[in-house]
Amino acid sequence: MKHSLYLKFILTYVVFGFLSFFIIATFSSQMTLNHLTSQKAESLYKEANYISTNFVRSYYSRSQDADSLRAIHSQFQALDTYLGASIWLLNSDGTILVDSDAVFSEASSPGVSAFDPTDMGSRYYIIGNFYDTFEEDALSVAAPITYNFRTRGYVLIHMPLASIEGERDQLLNITYLTVLLVFLLSLLVLAVFTFTVYRPLMKITEAARQYAQGNFKYNLEINEEDEMGQLADTLNYMSHELGESDDYQKKFVANISHDFRSPLTSIKGYLEAILDGTIPPEMQEKYLNTVLMETERLNKLTSGLLALNSFDTKRNRLDITDFDINGVIKNTIASFEGQCRQRHITLELLFDAKQQYVSADMGKIQQVMYNLIDNAIKFSPNNSVITIETTLRHEKVFISIKDEGIGIPRDSMKKIWERFYKTDASRGKDKRGTGLGLAIVKEIITTHGEHINAISTEGVGTEFIFTLPRVPESEDA
Repeated sequence: MKHSLYLKFILTYVVFGFLSFFIIATFSSQMTLNHLTSQKAESLYKEANYISTNFVRSYYSRSQDADSLRAIHSQFQALDTYLGASIWLLNSDGTILVDSDAVFSEASSPGVSAFDPTDMGSRYYIIGNFYDTFEEDALSVAAPITYNFRTRGYVLIHMPLASIEGERDQLLNITYLTVLLVFLLSLLVLAVFTFTVYRPLMKITEAARQYAQGNFKYNLEINEEDEMGQLADTLNYMSHELGESDDYQKKFVANISHDFRSPLTSIKGYLEAILDGTIPPEMQEKYLNTVLMETERLNKLTSGLLALNSFDTKRNRLDITDFDINGVIKNTIASFEGQCRQRHITLELLFDAKQQYVSADMGKIQQVMYNLIDNAIKFSPNNSVITIETTLRHEKVFISIKDEGIGIPRDSMKKIWERFYKTDASRGKDKRGTGLGLAIVKEIITTHGEHINAISTEGVGTEFIFTLPRVPESEDA
């Protein structure tokens, strides 16, 4: 059986309420009774002392006659009504001279022969049936009556413990009612938890389940501006990115399958044709050259994939050195001299300084220049000009490669950095391209922490611009 977080919260809430009432009914009840008993005993003891001093002592200092006891009895009855407790005048031998609850009689009551003030110990009261005198427990307070430095008797006040417990129950009832109201009001916390935490969590759980099943189009709807809303927005963004990544992966596999299948199909077809004699011996050299060209294309494609994989797994492993970018450009364009001469393409160099030192991985930047220049030549018409320029701005060296080629369609600008992506025009003109050149360029520049941009107009040309950090003048020297 699954125990949900919500069920655990409800159980905790119910247990908390039950424990609250249990504690009040046990610990708080006893503590309240003890407090009220102590408070009441202190108050009764003051009353007993007052009675002993002001009403009773004169009885022992004068003639101890019946009239004096009758007067004391009347006073005790009045105080009994006021205090709600029985008041006794107890002789030192334990006989009861006056009892506020009884009718006055000149004859002394049998008394409490077992009464011993020392039984109270350090306190001035005891709780119980007072030596089996009462049927129910009572709070009994004793104040001594002294005359001529002798204890002649005691003033005893007995208050039924039930009256104190009744007072306690009244206080506890108020406490119970208060706790119940607080408990009911705390249901608002449960409601807030349900609508702001539990329900959004259930939606998030369902969204995570959908994403795990590959449904990245599932939209998580939590229209809140708190942390849950932020989490929902993050998950929606994640699903969007995962969806794009999934589409990209499918497209990547389709492209690589196509780019591998085409040359393999050509190689297999030509070789089978040579083996079964379909292609005569005098034409075999031509088709073998085609097979060699397709093999070179596969080799180039594999090298490109390995290069991109090295950037993914060794992203920060760069061999950073200081070198002259102008010199690297000159050395790179030397590789295209024959190709440019054949197509009458002019490479124009515009440097704002004879030497321009930058800090980067020289081998990888040379690969960037090679790919960009090769790309520019590939899509430039004959008898055109390709301009390569380096300029210094704000401690950054800007390198620009600008051609007069066919340009890139506007809807393709954001896709040119994707692996295996080729525009329709590219597919028509470049039969040997792999679609990895610009992806490699992008990875290299990004790994350096720099930026590369492309500006293109169809029928006018394309310009690629990237930056490299300039080496300070002190280091140039």
